[in-house]
Amino acid sequence: MSSNGIRDKVAIVGMGCTRFGERWDSSADDLLVDAMADCFDTNPNLDRTDIDAYWLGTLGTGQSGLTVSKPLGLANIPVTRVENYCASGSDAFRNACYAVASGAYDRVVAIGVEKLKDSGFSGLLRGDPPSDGTASELSLTAPAAFSLLDPAYCANYGVDPAAMRDAMTHVAWKNHYNGARNPKAQFRSEVAKGKIANAPLVAGRLGVFDCSGVSDGAACAMLVRAEDALNYTDTPLYVKGLSLTAGAGLGAVDPAYDYTTFPEVVASATDAYAQAGITDPRTELSFAEVHDCFTPTELILMEDLGFTPRGHAWKDSLAGDFDLTGRLPINPDGGLKSFGHPVGASGLRMLYECWLQFRGEAGQRQLSDPHTALTHNLGGRPGACVSFVAVVGRELD
Repeated sequence: MSSNGIRDKVAIVGMGCTRFGERWDSSADDLLVDAMADCFDTNPNLDRTDIDAYWLGTLGTGQSGLTVSKPLGLANIPVTRVENYCASGSDAFRNACYAVASGAYDRVVAIGVEKLKDSGFSGLLRGDPPSDGTASELSLTAPAAFSLLDPAYCANYGVDPAAMRDAMTHVAWKNHYNGARNPKAQFRSEVAKGKIANAPLVAGRLGVFDCSGVSDGAACAMLVRAEDALNYTDTPLYVKGLSLTAGAGLGAVDPAYDYTTFPEVVASATDAYAQAGITDPRTELSFAEVHDCFTPTELILMEDLGFTPRGHAWKDSLAGDFDLTGRLPINPDGGLKSFGHPVGASGLRMLYECWLQFRGEAGQRQLSDPHTALTHNLGGRPGACVSFVAVVGRELD
């Protein structure tokens, strides 16, 4: 797979994000309005009358473009609703970027929203299409499916299960540490490693603290052509590479699939790196926001994204390589684990952290002189998923 890419053709000139969490006091309309207000606050040179088109990412909160146009009071403006599992917000961003790069529009907004808590369920709601009932994914919950990564990794690389448990615990500990320094995160408390390791089990060896939060929230990005970016802000964020892949979905019935990798992630990362001119992500990226839906997922992503050799992620994690002060900080905003996971908003929330970091506005979690970052979304489950990877930078090349 290869893409021509739109490197340095599109820039983000404004971003907004609500607080994620159990937002019982706010409707989806409220969250969309708040995210857009936050976005326009970052760029007083623009208002809603300047925006030519919108792209909305949501899994199940609202139908059609009216989900955005009604609460924002927009009349006769194109609004495209995008759904691609947990990569919905990222795919809305991707399509909005292509629209600007093509010259179809001058100024657009990608916005994502999800209102999950009002459902009354503790996990994500699914609306499966009609089928004969034999689909393998229907027999496992998401935690159960991702729990298979842990024993498979141990078996494939000869890792002591106790060491793997320590590495998974460190991932959760790290992300809660980062999230405790994020005023918009769902969970804002550090959690002791002993509490994480001994938490009630959900599936396999995954405990409560190995699973990301289910939350409400919205986030958005305002995009223009890169050549026009400095007309709107002194600190734009430039798009270097965008890649989305959808797998064949045969992992659960493919004897060759061993649950130690996400082939879709490898493919999307390879494509995005080629577009962005990244040859060694371990040294060329300042930080990364990845889809840590469950702790073993983050460990495997470290290898699929090229941040560490195969079979080494557990060791590098325990060594602190991916901590806030490590060689390659991962999820400095707390990730899905601590920031929360309102599905349609998550991909844009990751970009929001890039926006803050590049502008020096990340507060207690601010990194030293970050210049290039990666965001990654995973939708679906091991062996049957979609993957999105973006590379963004502070400067034009």
